[in-house]
Amino acid sequence: MKTEPSLPRQSAASWLALFGSAGTLVCCALPILFVMLGLGATVAAVTSVAPFLVTLTLHKTWVFVGSGLMLLISGWLLYRPGRACPSDPALGRLCARAERWNRRIHGISAALWGVGFFAAYLALPIRIWLGV
Repeated sequence: MKTEPSLPRQSAASWLALFGSAGTLVCCALPILFVMLGLGATVAAVTSVAPFLVTLTLHKTWVFVGSGLMLLISGWLLYRPGRACPSDPALGRLCARAERWNRRIHGISAALWGVGFFAAYLALPIRIWLGV
């Protein structure tokens, strides 16, 4: 008999994916954006206050792989076949509402991960290729 992952487990996976993808944005995309805008002193000040950001940046491949895996697991929990909300009307409404929020959080997480990936791995090669 198959057991469905509980709603708290699904929500936890969605929140972990959100924080993981936000970590990619904080470690890689925002510093690049600030430097491009001429705010290098801001990056220096933030990294002196929060030195763990330098460690995240040094290990950005692992940060992206870990957060990408969290996104994949969260997406599988959300979109796998055979999912259904309870037939009880009150529980069904709560389940549908929680599922909508989980899907929104997952979408935001995927978008943040995509922005971070573009900034960390694609922006510079594209800029070099264009000769800008």
